[in-house]
Amino acid sequence: MYDPAEVLSEGLGDFAACRYDGVEIGLGKVEYIGVDSLQESLEENGLDIYCVMAGWLNNEEDVEAAVDGAAIAAELDARFLGILPPPRGQETDETFDAWLDRICTAAADAGVTPVLHHHGASHIESPEEIEEWLDRAPDNLELLYDTAHYQPYGDVLDGIHRFADDIAYVHLKDIDPTVDFQSHVDTLSAGNIQYDSLFVFLTSFVDLGAGVIDFEAVDEALDEIGYEGQITIEIENERNDRLVHAKRNIDHWTDATNA
Repeated sequence: MYDPAEVLSEGLGDFAACRYDGVEIGLGKVEYIGVDSLQESLEENGLDIYCVMAGWLNNEEDVEAAVDGAAIAAELDARFLGILPPPRGQETDETFDAWLDRICTAAADAGVTPVLHHHGASHIESPEEIEEWLDRAPDNLELLYDTAHYQPYGDVLDGIHRFADDIAYVHLKDIDPTVDFQSHVDTLSAGNIQYDSLFVFLTSFVDLGAGVIDFEAVDEALDEIGYEGQITIEIENERNDRLVHAKRNIDHWTDATNA
């Protein structure tokens, strides 16, 4: 939502003004800003940092960045280090296994919790793939549950109950699929990374309440499984009137939780 240079100048202040409690920040943005400057701005705005999200795992350099990111997350007092799987069809299971082991070991050494972000067009999309990788990965790996990235592959409420024992952290996002959306999902799931399908998928994310997900029901489902952890509202595809969108999303979630 905000470029790295804008995080301090606009972003954190906007979130504080809208009464958000905390934020998630990408590892690349943290490195650009610097830990000390970011900590100072977070404190000035009364915000916690929930998660440092590492980038896509495309190669050894990305893995090393994620490994190093564990200590950075710990220095910021973030609870979570987010892990994005490799893009679909780009790496073998064996390679991803080895990468996860290294990142999870670094997270354990740093005292942070690694969380796996299931994601469209990635190595881990479907409920079955989420379950498989949580079973085969190191024991300290937990799940980052993302409502909009789950919806193309299964019922969002069923997913909350299915992974009740694994969800450590939550992303809230809405999605408004196009008429031909499923054909693009199928193309990406087959490992065919076509840019028109990626564009349709990634631009389908909308403000809470503008798509097909019932967030009152999401709140109820999270209550039913006893979830009391941190939640990040992700605002994507909005480059204009960002303060307006930040306020609109937190208001919708507040209304949903108070319904």
